[in-house]
Amino acid sequence: MHVTRLELRHLRRFQELRLDPAPGLNLITGDNGAGKTSVLEALHLMAYGRSFRGRVRDGLIRAGDPGLEVFVEWREKAGRGLEEEERTRKAGLRHTGQDWTGRLDGANVGQLGDLCAALAVVTFEPGSHALITGGGESRRRYLDWGLFHVEHDFLPVWRRYNRALKQRNALLKARARDAQLDAWDHELSEAGEPLSRFRERYLELLQTRFAPLLSELAPALGTSRLEYAPGWRREEMSLADALLLARERDLSAGYTSAGPHRADWRVAFGNLPGREALSRGQSKLTALAALLAQAEHHDEVQGEWPVVALDDLASELDRHHQGRVLARLQASGAQVFITGTEAPPGLPAEFPASLFHVEHGAISTR
Repeated sequence: MHVTRLELRHLRRFQELRLDPAPGLNLITGDNGAGKTSVLEALHLMAYGRSFRGRVRDGLIRAGDPGLEVFVEWREKAGRGLEEEERTRKAGLRHTGQDWTGRLDGANVGQLGDLCAALAVVTFEPGSHALITGGGESRRRYLDWGLFHVEHDFLPVWRRYNRALKQRNALLKARARDAQLDAWDHELSEAGEPLSRFRERYLELLQTRFAPLLSELAPALGTSRLEYAPGWRREEMSLADALLLARERDLSAGYTSAGPHRADWRVAFGNLPGREALSRGQSKLTALAALLAQAEHHDEVQGEWPVVALDDLASELDRHHQGRVLARLQASGAQVFITGTEAPPGLPAEFPASLFHVEHGAISTR
């Protein structure tokens, strides 16, 4: 998978920008504050529905403009084996911070998830350590994003669960009767049980790639294991039983306290008692291993790597780790975007790069 054209309008400091990247490494340089990161934000927005620096309404739209626009054209594989071929896809998104409209391959898109599931982008940026040290929402989003792309039956289950959760929470706030809650407890458990199995199985598949990656990047951490917590005491009871048991508490609180929306996962380290003992640098390396494991698994299932975006790589990793990561990416054949004030010192000499420079709200080829 590789992006052939990226256009953005009214995003941060840019009135308008177009980038025609190469299939391999694309290095985007510029002074601090020039807008390099905004280019990656546009890609991330199309793939996730939000910036990695926050929501659209939190400063992503250029001051004074009613909304932003992003257009991405990319090439991806279609079919496998002897029938494998490439196809061109196009996606556009306009976002006001409150409302959005989108198009995919010339047709209107009714749900943002359909747009995000089309383009696969894995992003490593200064806040990525929160995947390991932050709250559970980012880790659930990590699992769900990966499943959107490799498990075709996942999205309907995810949507069914979230619809049921919204309905149950509304009934809890309205102090609904037991008969009404019984129906939504059933719907929630019917979707929640398979949703939890999807996530747990996916994490198990990632484990086979994550453990050797982390061992290579941070050998001092020892052996590692990804462990899943489903969001209720699943080893003791079904989700239906957990919802019934928690009903009085949920009615008092006004929200559902058990289920996959409370799920989480953690990394167990052989040489550390827990994530609290990680240094910031070790947290970054652990997050990077998780993201690369996800990208490698995507390649295993879909037959191609997702686009890889590395924001300010030189400030996030030392030269030694940069070299290891870039060598691995070079061998993968992935399309890679890297931002920085200059070329990463760990860049292998045999890794040819297309050079772009951002300055005064414009981008130029070098």
